[in-house]
Amino acid sequence: MKILQISPTYSGIGGIGQHVKGLEKYLKKIGNTVDILSSDNTFILPIKGLKNPSFMLSSSLKVKFMKKYDIVHAHNIPSAKAMKNAKGKKILSLHGIFSQQIDQLHGSTTGKISKKYEKDALTWADAITVISKEAFDYYTSLGYNVFQVPNAIDVEFLPVNEYRKYKNQIIFAGRLSKEKGIDNLIEIIMKLPSNIDVMILGSGPEELKIQKLTTIMKNIHYLGFQNKEKTLSLIRGSDILIQPSLNEGISSTILEAMASKTSVIASNVGGNRELIDNNNGILVDASNTKKFTEEILNLIQNKEQRKILEKKAAIDVKNYDWNRVGNLYLEIYQNLLNKSK
Repeated sequence: MKILQISPTYSGIGGIGQHVKGLEKYLKKIGNTVDILSSDNTFILPIKGLKNPSFMLSSSLKVKFMKKYDIVHAHNIPSAKAMKNAKGKKILSLHGIFSQQIDQLHGSTTGKISKKYEKDALTWADAITVISKEAFDYYTSLGYNVFQVPNAIDVEFLPVNEYRKYKNQIIFAGRLSKEKGIDNLIEIIMKLPSNIDVMILGSGPEELKIQKLTTIMKNIHYLGFQNKEKTLSLIRGSDILIQPSLNEGISSTILEAMASKTSVIASNVGGNRELIDNNNGILVDASNTKKFTEEILNLIQNKEQRKILEKKAAIDVKNYDWNRVGNLYLEIYQNLLNKSK
């Protein structure tokens, strides 16, 4: 098959970009031709609030001059206009509940506008996928026929190197933005004792808050953006990965921590509830920063409990390997092509 993937993000450690890379690798491995249209090779305005709109415009124009594909696979709503203009059977993958994410990030007025655009975009696709049960239930309740296909990782091919610098080392890795619970993250780590070191990886609009925090707390270490191999070695070398997101799909970072046998404490939202239970990690209400801190302290002090959680997580994560998830996409692709014959 000749496949075009369209995504606003491709490079970096963000979940959507990692998903696109993983799917590209899987599809190529089994003999398909895959092209990528993303902000890496398409004009965008590198200004907060204008990146996605500029990608929507430039990608929708660029794709008109591209060849015909068997499958045009767009990721998230900003890619939908380009998907509509592309030649081929169209699939739209939603990495969360788009209008709710926009409402949370930019306010209710922008959220209402995005909801209208989202409604139009969903009608342009021949098939719609979502990554979490929460999103599946939401879009199904609106009358859409959707398929649930989760995020995935290459469980067997993750780097095995680990980097540990501190005796008690915990880590946050992700976009430094409001929806990732950065304000909660700051509250959590400010409650931690000085003998617990926190490594923070990523970049985004909230990074100045993290940089300021490192000037007053010597056990907070901001490493900025790191490549995937370095990020995974830091996760593997840490005792705990924390993720206090306000909303979340199926987090690639949590999957990678599970596969790396690093304990996870995450907020009780969205797809986190599908990945984490009392047997393979710990869930905490996103706003309960006191409980978050208590769970970190308890787990740091209880190495045996960490081992029990990590062992179960390493088993459960195999359900999210690309060899399984990639085949779910292939079935959708093939069904779309069979209908056109």
